[in-house]
Formats: sequence, C-alpha cells, structure tokens
Amino acid sequence: MSDRLREQIEEQIATGQLPPGSALDEVALATQFGVSRTPVREALIQLTAEGLVELRPRRGAVVASVGPARLLEMFEVMAELEAMCARLAARRMSESEQAELLAAHRACEAARGDPDAYFYCNERFHNAIYAGSHNGFLAEEAAALQRRLRPYRRLQLRVRDRMANSFAEHEAVVAALQAGDAAAAANALRRHVSVQGERFGDLVASLQALDHAA
Repeated sequence: MSDRLREQIEEQIATGQLPPGSALDEVALATQFGVSRTPVREALIQLTAEGLVELRPRRGAVVASVGPARLLEMFEVMAELEAMCARLAARRMSESEQAELLAAHRACEAARGDPDAYFYCNERFHNAIYAGSHNGFLAEEAAALQRRLRPYRRLQLRVRDRMANSFAEHEAVVAALQAGDAAAAANALRRHVSVQGERFGDLVASLQALDHAA
C-alpha cells in the first residue's frame, strides 16, 4: 500500500500537480486516496529518502525545492551517469533491447507536440539505455537520480522547441548505439542530458514562473 501511494504521490510531484514547496498533509492525502494515515506516513518517509520530499519543523512534509546551483550539480551527475550507461549499452545491448530502444524512439516521435505524452515516452527511451548497460548497480543509481529530477526534466519539455531538439538529440544517441560506437554514444547522451548555458537559464526561468503561479 505504501509503495503504491509513494508512486502516486511521486507522479503528482513529477507532473506538477504538487509543485515545489507544496504542503503534504497526511490527513488530506489519506482522504484523497481512501486509506489510513499510516501508509501515507510511510510513503512520505520513502519520498523523503529519495529527496523528493522534505520534513520541515512546524510545516511537516513539503515537496522539496531545489536551488539553481544544486539543480545544476544534479544534472551534471545525471549526465555522467547516463553517459556511462550509453558507453556500456553500445557494447552490450541485445537485439531485443535495441528493438525496445527504437520503439521508444518512435513513440517519442509520435508524441512530439504533447509535453506530457513525450515526458513518458522519453522516460521509456532512457530506461531502455539503462537496461542495455547490463550493469544493475549503475542502472539503479541512474534511475534513482532520474526519479529525483523528474519534475525538472518534465518542466524542460515545456520550453519552446525543447521537444524537437530533444528528439534530434535522441537520433544521435540511437545512431551511435546502433553503430556500437561507445564514445559517440556517451558523448551524445551527455550532451542531451546536460543543462548548460541558455538551456539552464530557460529551466530556471520556468521554475521561477512556476513559483509565482503557486
């Protein structure tokens, strides 16, 4: 029960229904999901361990807010983890795993124009690369940080032209993986995940707009 609740609350955080700084009242959540407070409390503890929720004195549980400097650090680490996944996947992906990657890539193409649909197809694309690395520990670490960055990766897709650029970047990753070029795959995925310069400025501006709207 607590695991299902964690997934449901995490989804609301990722999709912006619960933006950074939102209070997470145990009674309200228990009523919303039709459960007792105990599994809600357990779910919030799990989300706190993941870094998506903070426990603040006198405020209780709130959706975690990440400052720009910290966010940049997290994306830097995410870019390196994914680059490692791509480097290994270029050498280790099976034919069936490559087929899944291509299916996810085609799904991203079909979803362009719909940020929410693209968000889920994009997750499928990246998860296919994690699996293709055939390094369970690396895949777990990449997935854990991906979960923590989900609200921000989703927000990026609402920046003008980001979906089109993201898909073009995916094309470079797919080509390198199909060619078995480990260095090119790692570099392509690193560039895709990194948020530097204008991209980072756009992301911070979107976060500020979200804060003002809240």
